Amino acid sequence: MTVLIMHQSQEKQKAKIYSAEFRESSVKLALDSDLPIAHTGRDLGINPNTLHTWINKYSQPKEQTKTVRTDGHLYEELKRLKKENARLIEERDLLKKAAAYPSTSLGQALPWNHGEVRLDQTTGG
Repeated sequence: MTVLIMHQSQEKQKAKIYSAEFRESSVKLALDSDLPIAHTGRDLGINPNTLHTWINKYSQPKEQTKTVRTDGHLYEELKRLKKENARLIEERDLLKKAAAYPSTSLGQALPWNHGEVRLDQTTGG
């Protein structure tokens, strides 16, 4: 006849609940240590698989919904925008000058006129 003696450690144990602070500090300790993660977990009284799970969860960079912009990026964008602004001002000024000419004398010289000839209405032609 065989008698089985169950120790308290063999009985089903309740799941331990660790605070977020403890988990984060355990992950930091495991990553900063020269010891294997399983060894660090045992030293802390944590199942090594649990510690690996925490490492995967806490060491992943958090997704950023917004792109991080450095001063260098901002400087380059400002430089590009100033250059574009100067070009647009130059185009605007050129169009203002072109609009100052009477349309009949300018009509033949414009490339989008496609050969259309306008006659000056004051001469009756």
